[in-house]
Amino acid sequence: MARPPHHHRVSSFVVPIEARDAPARLALLRRSDRVPLVLDERWPAPVRAGILSLLAQTPVPAGAEWAALTSGSSAAPRVVVRTHTSWARSFPAVEQLLGALPGDVVLLPAPPSSSLTLFSLAHALAGGPAPEFAATSSRATLFHGTPTHFAAVLASSGAPQLRAALVGGMALPTDIRAEALARRIRVVEYYGAAELSFVAYDDDDGKGLRAFPGVEIAVHDGVIWARSPYIALGYLGEAGPLRRDGAWASVGDRGKLEAGRLRVAGREDDAIQTAGATVIPSEIEQALRTLDGVADVAVVGLPAPGVGRLVAALIEPDRPGCLDAAMLRAAASRLFAPVHRPRLWFAGTIARTSSGKIARAEVERRLASGEVPRV
Repeated sequence: MARPPHHHRVSSFVVPIEARDAPARLALLRRSDRVPLVLDERWPAPVRAGILSLLAQTPVPAGAEWAALTSGSSAAPRVVVRTHTSWARSFPAVEQLLGALPGDVVLLPAPPSSSLTLFSLAHALAGGPAPEFAATSSRATLFHGTPTHFAAVLASSGAPQLRAALVGGMALPTDIRAEALARRIRVVEYYGAAELSFVAYDDDDGKGLRAFPGVEIAVHDGVIWARSPYIALGYLGEAGPLRRDGAWASVGDRGKLEAGRLRVAGREDDAIQTAGATVIPSEIEQALRTLDGVADVAVVGLPAPGVGRLVAALIEPDRPGCLDAAMLRAAASRLFAPVHRPRLWFAGTIARTSSGKIARAEVERRLASGEVPRV
């Protein structure tokens, strides 16, 4: 269904809608040229009240047609506003990368409040693959979500017709990619952000992330910048990590660019300052995920007098009783320089955002409060 022609905006404020009412209300609001925001049903009452107050008090910036949420992995979620064109310009590239066909159905395990799911709903309203909200589907031929959701779909064999997957939000583990390829599922991994949309992708050539069609990438002082037609207008309310330098924009993610391939190291504000060194959590997590018995891991910094913060690792085991403190410390000694080794080890369930990303602020709170047992 093609998007209707532009009309005079009926409301100068973002309209909140409940997740259970999407995508029907999204279509209705977009036809009336209103700016919708899908609320997250998992929010605590104070967070929900804060977002609703923001929407009621803050007029929509000129040109805004969509409002999406940041993941809230490090702090309270922010509302990102953008034009429809900033998403629509990437629809043809997404269709080409996935090999999308008429009649395709895209499986969307993350709720509609997630910016990546909202992107796919906007695509569907413009004639893209039909959405299906479920953890499994006998009809779905495409997938869009995080590695956590993709791994669950593969483990359950819950989408037997799956032909291609668009996977973002965090790095895709190599074993998950290998499993998908063994099932002849085309995997397109991408790096992006709610503010930047698509920045780089890897379509299984084995050489790493390269610039998404229409995007230029640069790395200055270790920080990733993008020049792109897909960048959002900004935020509703107070500023967030999005910053601009002329036509270039960044959200502070760190990385390296080598021979045209991008390696993403994580967000600047996720970095742990410990004993005069900087530790990037994603680098530690990637190495620890290779250990036997580790289903997933979240690395954060806990306050420590004299050194700033101690590196702490929360291990989510893949089976009961498989973790041993001595084994973990020995592995860390092999894998990391002394200052990068986790000094505190915990075992339990990792807190996640609605889209499946690690909720770092909540992980840190639970570890600091003693809610999670030590290994």
